[in-house]
Amino acid sequence: MAKRENYESRAEAILEPIVAANNCEIYDVEYIKEGSDWYLRAYIDKPEGVNIVDCENVSRAFSEKLDQEDFIPDAYILEVSSPGLGRTLKKDRHLTKSIGEEVEVRLYKPLEVENNKGKTVKQKEFVGILKGFDKDTITIEVEDENKKDDSEARTNEMIFARSDIAIIRLTLDF
Repeated sequence: MAKRENYESRAEAILEPIVAANNCEIYDVEYIKEGSDWYLRAYIDKPEGVNIVDCENVSRAFSEKLDQEDFIPDAYILEVSSPGLGRTLKKDRHLTKSIGEEVEVRLYKPLEVENNKGKTVKQKEFVGILKGFDKDTITIEVEDENKKDDSEARTNEMIFARSDIAIIRLTLDF
């Protein structure tokens, strides 16, 4: 296990009883370097959404436990927050909770698709309803702009290899 995964795993184990005591759940934990700084980020959630008090309470308790355990030798910045409305779906549990929701899928490399004028274009971003997933693929249902007759199905399923997906997240609908 790489250093990063080890730190994330240990931090998540420490965080679990803290979020439970605060009636929250762990959405994700990540240890990443941005510029010259390391960040340990804990994303917490609950059905009605977290607020600043939830984040503050979890952050204080988590910081104390991290200081006691002291397993990360690097200097880092601790952040505790909500995953936000346009949350990234990284883990299977995130995908499971989001079945039936509208998602944005961004690919590493563009695919050739047919646009509404019947022309083939290259496209890297797709928006649709998350229909399902397995260990290798993610399936979304997209609106088919080429179908003009209402008697025809106006949706089309697209299946993406997980290895081709740069990011998948919930869309923001205002």
